[in-house]
Amino acid sequence: MSGKHLSRRTLLRGLGTAIALPALDSMIPAFAANKLQAAQAPTRMVHIYVPNGIIMEDWTPGTTGRGFEFKRVMKPLEPMRDKLSVLTGLTHNTGRALGDGPGDHARAASTFLTGVHPKKTAAADISLGKSVDQYAAEAIGKKTRISSLELTLEPGRQAGNCDSGYSCAYSNNISWRSATVPNPPETNPRVIFERMFGDVDPSESAASRAKRERYDKSILDFALEDTKSLQAGLGPTDTRKLDEYLTAVREIEERIVAAEKENRASVNLAEIAPGFEKPQGIPVNYAEHARLMFDLMALAMRADVTRVITLMMAREGSNRAYKEIGVPDGHHGLTHHKNNAEWIEKIRLINSYHVEQFAYFLKKLDSTRDHDGSLLDHSMVVYGSGLSDGNRHTHHDLPVVLAGKANGRITSMGRHVRYPYETPMANLFLTMLYHMDVPTGELGDSTGELNHITV
Repeated sequence: MSGKHLSRRTLLRGLGTAIALPALDSMIPAFAANKLQAAQAPTRMVHIYVPNGIIMEDWTPGTTGRGFEFKRVMKPLEPMRDKLSVLTGLTHNTGRALGDGPGDHARAASTFLTGVHPKKTAAADISLGKSVDQYAAEAIGKKTRISSLELTLEPGRQAGNCDSGYSCAYSNNISWRSATVPNPPETNPRVIFERMFGDVDPSESAASRAKRERYDKSILDFALEDTKSLQAGLGPTDTRKLDEYLTAVREIEERIVAAEKENRASVNLAEIAPGFEKPQGIPVNYAEHARLMFDLMALAMRADVTRVITLMMAREGSNRAYKEIGVPDGHHGLTHHKNNAEWIEKIRLINSYHVEQFAYFLKKLDSTRDHDGSLLDHSMVVYGSGLSDGNRHTHHDLPVVLAGKANGRITSMGRHVRYPYETPMANLFLTMLYHMDVPTGELGDSTGELNHITV
């Protein structure tokens, strides 16, 4: 143990680069008690959205409490049983028509984190409400380099009519800064990486970015001198932690470069993903793209670049095909199965495929050390949809998983909890804000905090 003390905001700097650091022992004052170390671990909030509903009979456990059986769609999560809870009975009443007619997909996405019924318009006069992630970002965003990250695995338009007279902004965003300003999510891992670690203008043109990338240097090369200077004063434990972290940064950077090279090759996108427009830097394979994004999210949390993240597994109403798992048909089209057994089976495959990627993320967080525990111990992660039955467009009994312990504030995991019919989904988010030390009197159509999370 040395007397050296680093600020939690220490950065490795170089030309156009600012690399945040993970939690190191040197950031804790010498001889500090373990309780102080634990208290300094930040709490993170992550929301992951899956579109088009789920085959609920293959999702919802048959029993409540502990020891429930993981059904087929949720089976990939079984190894993480003690790290999560399944919540049943939550509803988004604001996602229903309420006199506005068709447009359930637009309402499903837009209400998911807001609990607010959207104004039906395909013009510029959109109106909704602030989302739970932005309540948190506004309150704690100044403590990190980036107040919040908004990500997606499928690009979507921000204007025009995408669902029965509802603006595309409703279908393609779950994060809303205000009633009229959505936070459009980013698809390209390269852009996200540079936003996290490089002092790069987000509005930089593709041509300018390509010219800069011809220098073919890693951001770690630019920060080499700063890295050497820092390593010289660290103890053996911190040296190992820093080496592991920088190796992870380098590995993700190399995967992004490899994906960009792959995309420059001749690829028949019409065959691989009908109707899917893929920006530069995105792996062709969906699972590779998802896991690269999840690794970036874990890295951002580990380095405390941000504590608030949202991710859309695909845009709401997505008709993406998943040929890699034997589903060449569009997802949304399949959900209107009219009890066709073959179509239902294909939806099960898609649902399970999405959950497999989520399970990868949870395992990543659980295996990443952070202060006195893991990243998952110090986080709250929600996985869910704004629709339950995609065939009937139902907005009640929504599929929801809550993972993580929120720095010890969530004490009862490994359970299936069934709430009374029509319990507002917004109550869960109100409770999460409380655990982020962001007390909010109300959120959307919330009626109070959610019980059975901490007992």
